[in-house]
Amino acid sequence: MDLSTTYLGLKLKSPFIASSSPLSQRVEDIRKLEDAGAGAVVMFSIFEEQIRHDAEALDHLLTAGSESFAEALSYFPDVGDYAVGTEKYIELLRSAVAAVKIPIIGSINGISPEGWTDYARRIEAAGAAAIELNAYYIATDPAMSGAAVEDMYLEVVRTVKSAVRIPVAMKLSPFFSSTANMAKRLAEAGADGLVLFNRFYQPDFDLDEMEVLSDLNLSAPSEMRLPLRWIAILHGRVPCSLAATTGVHSGRDAAKYLLAGADAVMTCSALLKNGIGHMRVMRDELQSWMESKEYGSLEEMKGAMSQRAVANPAAFERANYIKILEEYKSKYVLT
Repeated sequence: MDLSTTYLGLKLKSPFIASSSPLSQRVEDIRKLEDAGAGAVVMFSIFEEQIRHDAEALDHLLTAGSESFAEALSYFPDVGDYAVGTEKYIELLRSAVAAVKIPIIGSINGISPEGWTDYARRIEAAGAAAIELNAYYIATDPAMSGAAVEDMYLEVVRTVKSAVRIPVAMKLSPFFSSTANMAKRLAEAGADGLVLFNRFYQPDFDLDEMEVLSDLNLSAPSEMRLPLRWIAILHGRVPCSLAATTGVHSGRDAAKYLLAGADAVMTCSALLKNGIGHMRVMRDELQSWMESKEYGSLEEMKGAMSQRAVANPAAFERANYIKILEEYKSKYVLT
């Protein structure tokens, strides 16, 4: 059984990628992910705000007091001793690359291109096989148009691609007015891959304390349907890799994404819930399902149920929406 796949031009031994999460904060856990069958690991994200904060802090460290008394500089530690958060991220990334044989993908979370160029180069220099741009932007300004938001994403891709030679993937939100067109434009801007979709964390209200709650809810397999649809639609229509994320809790979940046309599947919640060893369980489930359907490799099954391949391509469009509602009404109509 050949479970290998190609994602971002990287040859992976398995389609399962451990997505950006706390599981990549320790080298020993990254080793465990490799042993459990992960084809690659995406590092936890370094945030744009951290990069800016550390840059400003270092600038202050180097210049504060220099305009008055030179001896004031002696109160500050040497630059080499100034261990900022971004420095620790690079050190961990370098250690992870040295510790395992699978590709390690760096991750930057933000939206504006300023300040990313240098840090993207540093991620590349640390040995990362690729960079994932985990774009998280909520357009709350009523004066900001959808076109302006799209231009921000495109500029980020162009800026980072101009700075590095390793592949760059963009982790997208599902909220563009024309997802297919945006995917095409991102590929034209230089994106080597698209990750569908970024899972935004939504606030809730505490009615007793009258406070806004910010908490994390792990994904469920039922959340697969939106990215499943769009991967099936985009397969074969955009010249870049496609990775699926959200709702991958079993080997059968992975099979659905691969049949839709994904080159790789990313998982996080299932591992946080069940432990790193669950990666091996999902891989074995996928292999057993493939054997039952007489698939000998991932390449044989990839895209077999994409919109371009199925007998009823309208199943992914509005026509099927109407059909489902009509069937529901006829099934439950009162007589």
